[in-house]
Amino acid sequence: EEITKLEAELEKKHAEELANAEVGKKDVTELTDAVNNLSTSDPSPEDGLDEVPGLKQHRITKAQRRREKKAIQMKERELRINEQEAENVYGARQIETETIKNILKERGLMIHEIPSDGNCLYCAVDHQLKESRGSAPGVKELRQKTGTILRENCNEYLPFLSHPDTGEMLTESQFYDYCDQVSQTSAWGGQVELRALSEALKCCIEVIQAEGPPMVVGEAYSKDGEPKLILTYHRRMYSLGEHYNSVRQYI
Repeated sequence: EEITKLEAELEKKHAEELANAEVGKKDVTELTDAVNNLSTSDPSPEDGLDEVPGLKQHRITKAQRRREKKAIQMKERELRINEQEAENVYGARQIETETIKNILKERGLMIHEIPSDGNCLYCAVDHQLKESRGSAPGVKELRQKTGTILRENCNEYLPFLSHPDTGEMLTESQFYDYCDQVSQTSAWGGQVELRALSEALKCCIEVIQAEGPPMVVGEAYSKDGEPKLILTYHRRMYSLGEHYNSVRQYI
């Protein structure tokens, strides 16, 4: 219900922004027409202007026309920028981000931005370990730990992985190749890797998302007194795909 209300408010603001943009477009069109109608030539004798004593003849020079044309181009560019900013502010990405921010704020938390480079899941977990335990092994070691857990538990994890091209479940050989990618490359990590990380670190990981309840893995470990790690999951933050961020105390 809160998301629906937020979407309605943002859509209303978006409509107002677009209406203002349309007014700006009209101004640009009128200015363009005016410049195009201005003559760059000398007035003809037929106009009779040279016969009127004391009347100063007005004409636009080519240099002035170029300046006017440049002004129009700048105005059009400004309009395009404003339209893009309105889309960014009132689009699905912003709605998702604001929803997550509101959820975190109620807990006294805020988003800690993580770079979008394929390592976002591991970087976010690494940051959370530093926040909760004071130290962390680093992304490289976290990847190696994740790959090891996957290899040692093939029967448990294999059914949840499929080939990106065919959609078929991975063969055993393909699964071990996948484990190598997890350990040795910057391949993006998702729910399977989250679960493996939780098992490797013996800790509970909670993932806050805009839609639906938080996803929790390794909940049994939270009973041992270990603080849980909290991440945020963004479907629309980047054009390249899904993304994970960490959190920190709200300031």
